[in-house]
Amino acid sequence: MKWLAAFLLIAAAADPTPEIRYFQYQRSVQPSSGASGQTCAVLDTQTFVHASPELADLRLYRDASEVPYVIHSAVQHLPAPRPIAPLNLGRRKGKTVFDADMPEGEYSDLQLNVRGQNFLATVTVSGSQSETGAATRIGSYTIFDFTGQRLGRSTVLHLPKSNFRVLHFEIDGPIEPDHVEGISAATAPASEPKYLTVSDAIRFAQKGHDSVAEVAVPAHVPVDRIVFVPPAEPVNFSRDVSIDVAEIPSEKNETAERLPAPISGYGNLLRIHRVQGHAINEERLVLDPPQVFLGASAKWTITVVNGDDAPIRFTSVRLEMVQRNLCLEATANASYVLYYGDKALVSPRYDYSAWFAPQANAPVATLGPEKINGGYEQRPDQRPFTEKHPALLWLALIVVILLLGLIAVRSAKRVEPPAQMP
Repeated sequence: MKWLAAFLLIAAAADPTPEIRYFQYQRSVQPSSGASGQTCAVLDTQTFVHASPELADLRLYRDASEVPYVIHSAVQHLPAPRPIAPLNLGRRKGKTVFDADMPEGEYSDLQLNVRGQNFLATVTVSGSQSETGAATRIGSYTIFDFTGQRLGRSTVLHLPKSNFRVLHFEIDGPIEPDHVEGISAATAPASEPKYLTVSDAIRFAQKGHDSVAEVAVPAHVPVDRIVFVPPAEPVNFSRDVSIDVAEIPSEKNETAERLPAPISGYGNLLRIHRVQGHAINEERLVLDPPQVFLGASAKWTITVVNGDDAPIRFTSVRLEMVQRNLCLEATANASYVLYYGDKALVSPRYDYSAWFAPQANAPVATLGPEKINGGYEQRPDQRPFTEKHPALLWLALIVVILLLGLIAVRSAKRVEPPAQMP
């Protein structure tokens, strides 16, 4: 059976090494004149289209030597908002009041968790460094629930960045103490990320009472948010939105039956600007997209549900991705070339990523136009033999099972029956 063991133990090929001749595309990376040290170039959507998923095959070269790099974005992976129970909850001077112990660090937007519908109230917030310390007034904020008017609900308090250890809340309106469940707070990001437009639509088609826009997104390009630009009128609106993402059939995959099922997401658009004894300025015009990666071009169908209201003629809807920068330690007056388009490669591992720290004012490098690598060759198929011919592996296993069965049957026939007692 040694032949079988040898067959099954064929060594898997190691991760392929990058070679310039196997990259199909290239782009120049030119640091600003005389720049040295940390330098970054903005990666546009074109790079994503022809690179491997998540940019795994990007390699940077100076002359013929590979140069370490880091792909950096300003997005911070912050912990999820944490619920905070109300303290000293009660009534004072006809108003609902409570305190909240806040986490360390900075925070901004707070979600006030209250039960009830069809209300309008003002929340005054002040902060202190201890429960009995001197309080500083932060501001007054309007919360509302216009369910009866089909204009949505908002109980978010848009505080400036604050780091008070204790917050004091005073609610003027039809909110009783037993309606208050607490607040939710998240750590504020150090800075807001920049975004690049992936694709957009400037026209919505009417289908019944719904407004529908279709937007095409190239393969491998991420979508991190959806931005709606409304007209001046109507001033106040609340609209539910559904988002469906489906792979666009290609020449290699022409039948819809073979494609993945559409992926769906939902959200709500809101704009309220009115005065009812209170100033209200609430807008929610940016939605989170469904988490999707189809590996091919996709059609995004965005449906705004108008109900019985007149359709809103949105100026545009934009699909955007967080700006990603390719950063390196540049040598003054040196030129670099970025190569990609070798699907066999996996993401590189550089020591540079372990000690990389983004600099706020790092010099900017210019990314040149995409070109076909003049020396491109198709990489030979380096997959293990068992991956190239999986049917042979199954055939070998079936043969082994049959041989073992045959051996077991022959062994059973050779066993003599025990002698009988006289």
